[in-house]
Amino acid sequence: MNTPAFPLKILTNTCAKIVCLGILIVPIGVMAKELPSPEEMWAVIQQQQEQIAQLSDRVEAAEARYTTAETQLAVTANRIRETDAKIETTTAFVETLADQGGSSGSNAWYDRTSLGGYGEMHMQLGSDGEIDFHRWVLFIGHDFTDSVRMFSELELEHSLAGEGKPGEVELEQAYVEFDLDEMNRAKAGLFLLPVGLLNETHEPATFYGVERNTVEKNIIPTTWWEGGVGLTHIRSSGWSFDGALHSGLSTPVSGSKAFNIRSGRQKVAKASFESGAATMRARYSGIPGLDLAVTAQYQQDLAQGALPQSIDATLVTAHADWRSGGFGLRALYAQWNLGGAAPELLGRDEQNGYYVEPSYRFETERGEVGFFGRYSRYDLEAGNRTDSANEYFDLGINYWPIAPVVLKADVQFARPANGANDETVSLGVGYQF
Repeated sequence: MNTPAFPLKILTNTCAKIVCLGILIVPIGVMAKELPSPEEMWAVIQQQQEQIAQLSDRVEAAEARYTTAETQLAVTANRIRETDAKIETTTAFVETLADQGGSSGSNAWYDRTSLGGYGEMHMQLGSDGEIDFHRWVLFIGHDFTDSVRMFSELELEHSLAGEGKPGEVELEQAYVEFDLDEMNRAKAGLFLLPVGLLNETHEPATFYGVERNTVEKNIIPTTWWEGGVGLTHIRSSGWSFDGALHSGLSTPVSGSKAFNIRSGRQKVAKASFESGAATMRARYSGIPGLDLAVTAQYQQDLAQGALPQSIDATLVTAHADWRSGGFGLRALYAQWNLGGAAPELLGRDEQNGYYVEPSYRFETERGEVGFFGRYSRYDLEAGNRTDSANEYFDLGINYWPIAPVVLKADVQFARPANGANDETVSLGVGYQF
C-alpha cells in the first residue's frame, strides 16, 4: 500500500523538531536545577572571605619572618664585624708578644735563641809530653726583644772535672745587655773585662800559637771575668769607650803566690767583695785592618781586707793589632802597680810584660796558611830591679782548611827567670761555631 508523501514529510519534520527541542530543554532543566539559592551563595562568599583572611594572615606572617630574617642577618653581620675586630686585636697582641720574645704558645723564643762555642786540644811532644783537651766551651744567647738580650758561656777545662780531677767547669759569662739607643748599651751580670787582645776574643781560630801568649796569661790575666755593670759608647768615627764597675781580684798575701795576679782571680764564685774595681777602655778601629786600645783599671784592695793595710792596684795596658793584606802585626804592653809595704818588700809592687808578634797569612787551594814569630817577656817581680824576667820566643804555623777550623804547630824557646832553659814542640787543633 502506498503512503501519501506529504503527510510522511510533515510527520518526519515534526519528530525532528520534537527531538531538538528535547535536546535544548534537558540542559536548561538541569542548569535550572543546579543553580544555588541565595543562601547557598552567601555561604560560599563567607567561606571565600575566610580563605582570603587566612591567606592574608599567611602573607603577613611571611613578611614578618622576612623582616626577622633581615634583622638576624644584620645582627649576624655586626657580630662578624666585631669578631674580625677582636681577631685583629688578638693578632696584634700576639705579634707584640713575638716581638718581645713572649711565648704564649708560640715558638718565638726558639727563633731568638742562638748556640755557639769552641774547643781546642793540645799535644806537647818530648820526654815530658802530654795530650790534653784543654777547653770545651758552649755559648748560649737569647734575644728577649730587639733591644734586650742575654749571653752566657759555659766551659769545661781539661776534659774531666771533679774532686781530684785536673779540670774545672766554669761559667765565664752570664749577663743581660740593654740597648739604650743607637750609640749606647749597658750590661749587668758576669762578663769578660775589656782589657788586652785575647781576654774578650780568644777562640782558637783567632790567634797564632797552640797556647795563649805568656804575657796575657800571667799579667792581664786572660781569661778574666768579673761580676758587675758595664756601659759601652760607640761612635761612627771608629771610636768606642767602655766602662765597668765590678768585683775585683783577691790575691794570696803570703807564700810563693803572694800578690800573684793570676792567682787572685775569684771567678765570681762566692767571691770576697770587701772592695770593688773599675775598668775603662778607649778603643779605635776607624781604619780597616787596625785596632788600637788603651785600658786602665783601679782596684781598692787586692787583699780584700786580709791585711791591715789596703793593697791598692792599678793596671794599664795598650795594644795594637794591624793587618794589611797578608801581613799582620800584634803588640801589647801591660803593667801593674801595687801600693802598700808588703808587695814592695817582695818586689811585686811592679809587674809588667809585653810581646811583639809579626805574621804573614796567605791563601792556597785548600785553605789558608799563616806563619808567625813572637817575642814575649814578663816580670812578676819587676820592683826588685834585678833580672827576674821570663823570656819566650815562639815560631809556628797555623793552617785553616776553613775559617772556623784551625790546625797549629809551634816550637817555643823558653828562658825563664830560674834559668831552666827549655824547648817545647806543640801541636793543636781548634774549632769555633
